[in-house]
Amino acid sequence: MTQAGGHEENVGLPETPAQRRTSRTLRRRAVFLDRDGTLIVDRHYLKDAAQLELLPDVANAVRAFNYSLVPVIVASNQSGIARGLLTEDDYRRQRERLDDLLEERSAFVDDHYHCPHLPEITGPCECRKPDIGMFEQAIVEHQLDAAASFFIGDKLRDVLPAQRYGGRGMLVTSASTPREDVEAAQAAGFEVVSSLTEAAALALGLSHIPEL
Repeated sequence: MTQAGGHEENVGLPETPAQRRTSRTLRRRAVFLDRDGTLIVDRHYLKDAAQLELLPDVANAVRAFNYSLVPVIVASNQSGIARGLLTEDDYRRQRERLDDLLEERSAFVDDHYHCPHLPEITGPCECRKPDIGMFEQAIVEHQLDAAASFFIGDKLRDVLPAQRYGGRGMLVTSASTPREDVEAAQAAGFEVVSSLTEAAALALGLSHIPEL
């Protein structure tokens, strides 16, 4: 299916600064994943890394991308840092814990990016989703083809960057996904799925995701 914001319908989009700084011969597609509510249980301003818990079957989905040689990039809004509810060190320990949990299941994330800002506290920034600052950094650092990439998360803000790049956005519904986000995603032509496993299968053209 060709969706609004999909590659075929947006071949005329002007390239972003990051896209202009990548080599057309080296570019490769990637998957950009939200963290809370998509990869892990959303505990709302998680502080203690010991409480970080993978959602069911997430490791299988991440592993499927790994096996398909699709870089897995985590891009996460972390306004709890600006709010003073956790520190950069708290987030670093959470990132390490997430990597460890995935490694135990033979899966891995290629890189992590996070936005610690909140406009009403820290002022405007270019990295807080749906803005594209985190994606721009990842595109340059990993030489990614954003127009051929997947943008997956449980909030509309996670998938909206797909429209800017002409990529493929998928909304993974969770208990914390607002109904209006689902309706807006459907209206924009994004795919709405019930799990990251389903999103991975669609993205990779697989009938199912093997369990290991």
